[in-house]
Amino acid sequence: MSARSLGVSRRHLLALGGAVGAALALPRPLAAQQATTPDTAAVPGAMPAGERHGLSAFGDLKYPADFAHFDYVDPDAAKGGMFSQIGPTGLFNQSLQTFNSLNGYILSGDAAQGIGLIFDTLMKRALDEPDAVYGLLASSVAISPDGTQYRFRLRPEARFHDGTALTAEDVAFSLNLLKEKGHPIIVQNLREMEEARAEGEDTVLVRFTPSRARDVPLFVASLPVFSKAYYGTHPFDQSTLEPPLGSGPYKVGPFEVGRYIAYERVPDYWAAGLPVNRGVNNFDTLRYEYFRDREVGFEAFKAKVYLFRQEFTSRTWATGYDFPALKEGKVKQAVLPDTTPSGAQGWFLNLRRPQFADPRMREALSYAFDFEWTNKYLMFDAYKRTTSFFENSDLMAEGPAGPEEIALIASLGDKLAPADVAALKAPPWSPPVSDGSGQDRKLLRQATRLLAEAGFRVEGGRLVGPDGKPVTIEFLDDESGLERHTSTFIKNLKLLGIEAHFRLVDSPQYQRRLNDFDFDTTVRRFSLSTVPGESLRSFFGSRAAATPGSNNLSGIADPVVDLLIDQVIAADTREKMRTACHVLDRRLRAGRYWVPHWYSAEFRIAFWDEFAWPSAPRPVYERAIPDIWSARSRPAQ
Repeated sequence: MSARSLGVSRRHLLALGGAVGAALALPRPLAAQQATTPDTAAVPGAMPAGERHGLSAFGDLKYPADFAHFDYVDPDAAKGGMFSQIGPTGLFNQSLQTFNSLNGYILSGDAAQGIGLIFDTLMKRALDEPDAVYGLLASSVAISPDGTQYRFRLRPEARFHDGTALTAEDVAFSLNLLKEKGHPIIVQNLREMEEARAEGEDTVLVRFTPSRARDVPLFVASLPVFSKAYYGTHPFDQSTLEPPLGSGPYKVGPFEVGRYIAYERVPDYWAAGLPVNRGVNNFDTLRYEYFRDREVGFEAFKAKVYLFRQEFTSRTWATGYDFPALKEGKVKQAVLPDTTPSGAQGWFLNLRRPQFADPRMREALSYAFDFEWTNKYLMFDAYKRTTSFFENSDLMAEGPAGPEEIALIASLGDKLAPADVAALKAPPWSPPVSDGSGQDRKLLRQATRLLAEAGFRVEGGRLVGPDGKPVTIEFLDDESGLERHTSTFIKNLKLLGIEAHFRLVDSPQYQRRLNDFDFDTTVRRFSLSTVPGESLRSFFGSRAAATPGSNNLSGIADPVVDLLIDQVIAADTREKMRTACHVLDRRLRAGRYWVPHWYSAEFRIAFWDEFAWPSAPRPVYERAIPDIWSARSRPAQ
């Protein structure tokens, strides 16, 4: 079973467009902070005037230009040892079940977990700030007054693993390559990047359209930089098992396709002493294990095949942690608060299928899923119901619209029908609460009423649509962990006359079908940023609905949603961004695009007692494991 099973999904994807109203404000230039005074250019070794050491969406940086290290690390952490785990995330074309490629930035193939470790980026994220990035390959960046041009100044000591210099030509090549041939999510995010070009060996100019989202430069600064010379003789747009040339803290080590992959720390890594890298990259080896069966994976952890486990399966957490090594203190458990947005997990309905065209039909399906019974009898009451696309964050809508939301709604003018205005001002739609019986008759009657209003009828015990065709639903998945949960849902759907079944396919076929939108419904969790921007178009934008491989699984193509995404992107303060997200959340929830699942605002972790971590407060915007952990020194025996 994958970590989606019986709990919160592991499918965290990177957080692409529709009509833009002429009256909407364009995004303001990305703000940045300069911690130096105007005359610092005259100080030997100081950053030139007008250049910044970091970027954030709204200009609020915690760390000054001369910071030594991030506050949440131990700068003197010991180096050595191994950290091993089942990979927790699925980024771009990465799979959680297997891998057959070491190219993680295109659509084809199933990429190995952790492949980003071998590449450096222009800047690196600070995990104790919502969205700030600080210089890695780039020592600084200068931004034009209109916010359309960014000049990144590179560090002259930057090197690839073969010892060759990493130059502005490599950066410009990489950004242009990713825009042309990268994964569709990357391509969409780079739509407003007009060009990247080298200006000498140490400066790269990146030019954006005036309408680009505020987070696009942050996205650019976080993309991998490839060797232009290497890809002069190697095709980029093909899957490969040849380890590519990188410049990052790790190299590809031993691996066995579909079984495991290890990354070895680069002992002479050129950037090890930079402030953004002090106290991180502490393990000599980082290893990712793959198990098609979640139970087998748990047994492997108990046998010390790997050392760290984030537990996503509530049943295992409640009943499985009673093995000898834990009782003897060799394995530790911990529950850490998760203060990041929990995102949206659920059964996403593919509106490209005719049976889901009517929102009343989609809402009816929600009445057939008894979360309260499922949580109590299958998940040990370990979860809360997901209601919002921005769950567990201050971006989710609650109650009737407030004054700021009403003002934003009014500003859209005749772009909204009166019914739309009323719906946006009302409390947002939330899934029904059942009596916990597993077969709430009251809710099923409401579902029947909604189906009848939408033109569905029962003939010979089967639900027939307005087109006269029987309604069938295939629940597509690549592992069986949610089969019990789905079977209870299917049972109630049959009471409504809907023929439904659970379809299990292998991981490559599953990913191909998702890329081609060839499914009725599937489970996915969308984990959104604390500062959402251009990535919203990938999840909910009209253009992404027709882009194979995008995150818009439901096929949402709503001009109002597009307008509201524009409002989120155009917001010039965090307060305005929150308000726009609240209204966007209201509109998305009104569409009934999914049957929501559940979430937990906790990280449940277990690990063999071989690690140390800083005494400083843990960063609030990331799990930061294994980033800030290290191997624990043991006294000589």
